Amino acid sequence: MRYMSGNRILVMIPTYNERENAVGLYEHLKKIDLDLDILFIDDGSPDGTGVALSDLSKKDQSLHVIHRKGKLGIGSAHKDGIAWAYASGYKSLVTMDGDYAHSPDDIDKFLEHSRNYDVVVGTRFIKQDSMVGLPFIRRFLSLTAHFMTQYCLRMPYDATNGFRLYRLDRIPADLFDNVMSDSYCFFFESIYILHVNDIPIVETPISLGGRLSGKSNMSLYDVMLSIRMLMILVFRKYFRFGSSH
Repeated sequence: MRYMSGNRILVMIPTYNERENAVGLYEHLKKIDLDLDILFIDDGSPDGTGVALSDLSKKDQSLHVIHRKGKLGIGSAHKDGIAWAYASGYKSLVTMDGDYAHSPDDIDKFLEHSRNYDVVVGTRFIKQDSMVGLPFIRRFLSLTAHFMTQYCLRMPYDATNGFRLYRLDRIPADLFDNVMSDSYCFFFESIYILHVNDIPIVETPISLGGRLSGKSNMSLYDVMLSIRMLMILVFRKYFRFGSSH
């Protein structure tokens, strides 16, 4: 039986080997004063992330867990989560990282912006101290990616950040069908497709926290895939994607 949400808000979080972070994030989300449902998409985490979340879901009807059979990619997880949210009737979808870098306390201001915009993107490039706690290599990759997407795709947004809110009731679902990426380049490809289809987008400043435990799941292969996808979008940027809005 399909779960129907009414007017509730869904928070979607992909996980892979994030047991401690995911449980802490769930507990934090339950403490904030918002009426939220939570969806974790776990890629068969060997550390038991999916098992721990399933145990919690047995006691909490607002918590849902999708178990996938292996590490299929963070972009693939986002696409599955977005499709699940549309099918379940949610009007608003918030997406966050599973490493606790994104604070649930920021969701309220995302919701405020969503009254006038269809996509709200958390940006790390307005507040000067937004990335102070991050390792150097992660700051370097984030700054480089931001420069490349701004320069090559002419997008003013923090296009590689996964902390977002989508107004699903105002965004045609078929726009997401045009997203090819299953890896980290999902983030800038999806926002680019929404951007060229004139979906109203706004940024709101956030500060990133360091992960509580574990290590980053991004690999050199993911970086190479992102460069490849960026070049594809550069060559296609004069064409519109999907349906007009």
